[in-house]
Amino acid sequence: MNDERLTVAEAAEDTDDRQPEQPERQDQPEQHDQPEQPEQPGQPERKRKRRGPGPFTLLLLPGLVTITGVATFLALTGGMPSPWPEDSDTDQAAAVDIDPSYVPWLRKAASACTLLEPSVLAAQIDQLSGWSDDTDALSGQKGIAAFTDTEWRTWGKDDDGNGQSSPRDPADAIMALGRRDCSLAEKVTELRTEGRVNGDLVDLMLAAYSSGTDAVTKAGRVPPTAETYLAEVAALRPRYEALDRADSGGGAGGPSGALLAAPVSPLTITSPYGSREHPLTGVTKLHTGVDFAAPQGAQVVAARQGRVVFAALTTAYGNRMVIDHGTIEGKRLETTYSHLSSLEAAVGQAVEAGTPIGRVGSTGLSTGPHLHFEVVLDGYYTDPRPWLVAGD
Repeated sequence: MNDERLTVAEAAEDTDDRQPEQPERQDQPEQHDQPEQPEQPGQPERKRKRRGPGPFTLLLLPGLVTITGVATFLALTGGMPSPWPEDSDTDQAAAVDIDPSYVPWLRKAASACTLLEPSVLAAQIDQLSGWSDDTDALSGQKGIAAFTDTEWRTWGKDDDGNGQSSPRDPADAIMALGRRDCSLAEKVTELRTEGRVNGDLVDLMLAAYSSGTDAVTKAGRVPPTAETYLAEVAALRPRYEALDRADSGGGAGGPSGALLAAPVSPLTITSPYGSREHPLTGVTKLHTGVDFAAPQGAQVVAARQGRVVFAALTTAYGNRMVIDHGTIEGKRLETTYSHLSSLEAAVGQAVEAGTPIGRVGSTGLSTGPHLHFEVVLDGYYTDPRPWLVAGD
């Protein structure tokens, strides 16, 4: 993640010019009851008149009863329904208690080899660090995947394209752990094919991670030194198994494991997410999205179910559209589509994955027809690639 924020609200026009309603004035002053006169001695006792309900009772009591009823209803039902309920297509992310921005990276890392599942990676990280990136001063392990500096030089890369390779960067760490696991999976698969070891390949892979390939080879199976680690990972894995299930369809519309459908087809990347020198301004800064090559006028579609929150011509992005897809684990997910030649959806319009929303163009600061596509999670730009296609 980086600290650049999407300021859609600054560009959007406020069309709500209505003035708040003024409370109704009471033209008649409130009538107060006259004080009772003391009874005079020697006079017969007068019967008191039964007084009707006063102005307070007539005017305010019904409102209090209504407010009490509404409050009771909200308490029983859990509150007013949200206009952006949790998307049913993100059950996999909602079912696990991790940062939702990690989910695409877990899937992308696991897709590097057939033996690895996202739930295995997640359980490993949980066992290694409990998802904490605090440094272990004694072991020298850093980040959520607990890499030492020596290990990082072997496995670490700048996978999210932010200009820095770091074990403290969750995306980099998840991808590095996936590479390491897949390398071990290849080795233990070869060992078992040769008949030198026996056992479940996932167990052998985890054992090789914990105790080393040599220890597994010497034991011919999972060595006793790795049994505790395997048991701990196995106990944690069920809480992440929802990550292994493909999207249920109807919302994302993308390939298995992808959270977003392709906004154009095919997905031919001409400029990835990450630090770059702008081809027109010459300024080196974060390229906040991905540029997809596409011919002038090619159809652009919504990447996910949502609602259009911005659609207008801007200076830098040209014709730009922003779609709000609701929340994942309490974090707002938005996608943006820029340099369009035309806008085919309006602010407030509900869209489904695959709904036509515009045409590819070269408006704004652009060197030629293409789609600049961004993914914004909770106000921060993130690399769109792992959200679009698992294993791309």
